[in-house]
Amino acid sequence: MIEMQVMGIAIDTKSGSPIVVLNDIEKRRALPIWIGQAEASAIIRQLENIKTPRPMTHDLICNLLDLSSFIVEKIEINDYNDTTYYATIFVKGKNGEKYEIDARPSDAITIALKNKSSIFVTPNVVLDGTISTDEERDEQESEEFKKFVNDIKPSDFKNLLENFEKPEGFNEENS
Repeated sequence: MIEMQVMGIAIDTKSGSPIVVLNDIEKRRALPIWIGQAEASAIIRQLENIKTPRPMTHDLICNLLDLSSFIVEKIEINDYNDTTYYATIFVKGKNGEKYEIDARPSDAITIALKNKSSIFVTPNVVLDGTISTDEERDEQESEEFKKFVNDIKPSDFKNLLENFEKPEGFNEENS
């Protein structure tokens, strides 16, 4: 799991649709998720700590969780399929019971922000959906890896194998 934070809301210049943008903690990868206007407004209200005169849907959900003695442990954006992201809200009761609630990422993010809960993204979503925000560092790491691969010699593997400790009970005849 990769922990991410809400960087903010952007607007798609072509469609005019709002995009919630998540960043990893190191600010190396960004995950843009296209959302609706109402969902963007809810996220902005949480980011800016703007109170509404009456409870919004997310406020109602969080109030119900609080009254039921549940806490939001974390949310997880865990799948991407045909331009749709999927999320899960992880809640825990006062007696330790745990539940996973299917949710749209925009709703899960708003609830996480309201509850100051962590936002996680699974590696498959990071791989498929994120873009680099630090291309210079990516290029540097790529060059370092290429140099490592070019400089490696067969004797390096021999030395590694000679110094490798075999697990207890390991039998070379059965391997």
